[in-house]
Amino acid sequence: MTKSEFLAQLKKALQNNLSSSAVQENMDYYDRYIIEETAKGKSEQEVVDMLGDPWILARTITDASDGTDWETVHETGSDRSTSSYGERSREQNRSGMHMSGVSTWVRGILLVLFVVMVLMLIVSIVSGVVSFLAPVLVPILIVMFVIRLFGGRRS
Repeated sequence: MTKSEFLAQLKKALQNNLSSSAVQENMDYYDRYIIEETAKGKSEQEVVDMLGDPWILARTITDASDGTDWETVHETGSDRSTSSYGERSREQNRSGMHMSGVSTWVRGILLVLFVVMVLMLIVSIVSGVVSFLAPVLVPILIVMFVIRLFGGRRS
């Protein structure tokens, strides 16, 4: 897919969900991004492939646009610099962009894994304590049961 095909598909995907100014802002951003990456030595095809499917990218942008500012949507970390456009560079990598689209799903899985790990830890601690104390507690409980069983009949 060429740059112009990618941008056309992205624009088509964004038009129904964002205002025309927001669509244009995103189009300008990705146009600049592709230009900057090709200037760094990557081919246009590599950059477009790195960005992924424009429809998925549009969904990510749309999902993030409801109350999230541009910097958060396009945040990649600490490697931001001033661009020739007089504003902070909003460079993206593939994982940074797609991560925001699945972050809720990933967080859910991580939460479930964390809960399972905590439960396994609790079970292993309890079973360890029981297996450590069982050789001592079982005879004591048997003796107490026998004393109670026969001790109650003396009256």
